[in-house]
Amino acid sequence: MIAERQRNVFYGWWIVLAAFLNLFLTTGIVYYGFPVFYVSLTHSLGFTRQQATSGMFFGFVVTAPLFGLLAGALIDRVGARAIIVCGAGFVGVSLAFMGAISSVRQYYLLCLTEVVGYVLAGPIPNQVLIANWFHTLRGRAMGYAYLGLGLGGAASPLLIHWLIENFGWRRAFEVIGTAIIVILIPVGIWITRSSPYEMGLQPDGATLKNVKRSVESINGMPVSQAIRTLDFWLLVVGSSLAIGAIGTVIGHFVFYLRDAGHTVGWASRLLSVLLISSLAGRVIVGYVADRFTRKNVMALFYFVLAIAIPLLLIPYSKKAILLFAVVFGFAMGADYVMIPLVAADCFGLAALGKLLALIIMVDSLVQTSGPVMAAYIYDTRRSYNLAWEIITACGLLGAVAIYLISTSRVTRATSLAAENG
Repeated sequence: MIAERQRNVFYGWWIVLAAFLNLFLTTGIVYYGFPVFYVSLTHSLGFTRQQATSGMFFGFVVTAPLFGLLAGALIDRVGARAIIVCGAGFVGVSLAFMGAISSVRQYYLLCLTEVVGYVLAGPIPNQVLIANWFHTLRGRAMGYAYLGLGLGGAASPLLIHWLIENFGWRRAFEVIGTAIIVILIPVGIWITRSSPYEMGLQPDGATLKNVKRSVESINGMPVSQAIRTLDFWLLVVGSSLAIGAIGTVIGHFVFYLRDAGHTVGWASRLLSVLLISSLAGRVIVGYVADRFTRKNVMALFYFVLAIAIPLLLIPYSKKAILLFAVVFGFAMGADYVMIPLVAADCFGLAALGKLLALIIMVDSLVQTSGPVMAAYIYDTRRSYNLAWEIITACGLLGAVAIYLISTSRVTRATSLAAENG
């Protein structure tokens, strides 16, 4: 009976597990845990806050546009599997060597190579994976996969703080880098498959005798047409503003609470609370997205995220900060989860890899520039209040931009693309 049940499990759920692990390690642990290292870098190596927070920003500015477009093109051409394996190697090796840095120049160089790995093994290929394997249950599957990012993010502040306290920040980098290599490369080789068509399947589990492209993929817009639509730019602007607000908060949360008189340990625990709350958001947004208009769901979550930020203006109240962590974290569950769902609704699957590369590269640049902006404001004003006010406005504008996407306009454009094709 158990063996029969196992044979009946749609292989797409194994793909969800693989994407879960990829996002857990390359994004959750690395991105959300990185701010815990900033305190060690400033104390041990004498970095300024702006230098510590600028590494990832410079990495995205220098490498992300080129490698993002390359990754998108390769994913659409050869599939996501090989790209993810290559990216996992870049991330793991970069972090392992980061344990030996002694200068800002070395730190920036390894941030560049780490960003290359993030682009190749992070959100872009995993979003395309889920979009290829699921149609009807795409929102739910994307939410489950992105639980990996949330769980990794929730675990990383506590895990990295513990590693630093017991083994030092250098060994902590080495342990995380090695774990990424040992876990993700075998998963990529032995479990990940780029498309259900490789296994004689179609999205959501139906078996095909003659493997064919889905109607959705045939009717997808080419990149050249998609980028000329208003909806593409509304999606770019809306998602980048909201994700920029998220990046700014995550990048300075530990610094901010320490400045308010709280311990680094307590700040790390509150960051974990925020990220644990995002787990509920990821599951719920996936279910809701399969039942309601996805762009409206995305806009609602971004709006809630924005209105939570002013709670940071009262950092000395532990209750206010706890409320912020719970509400902001829950709304943050929609961050990257909704982007591929709305993009697929708008433009189909034919060029989804390239389109997500364009969108997420802009999002990532804004996400990593936000902490640099906040660091500059703090260095000049000795206060984060202006930064919180700016990102509140950004979050609200982002929610409005997403709400203004017109699915009827997109449907007409996609139909015309299919007729012209």
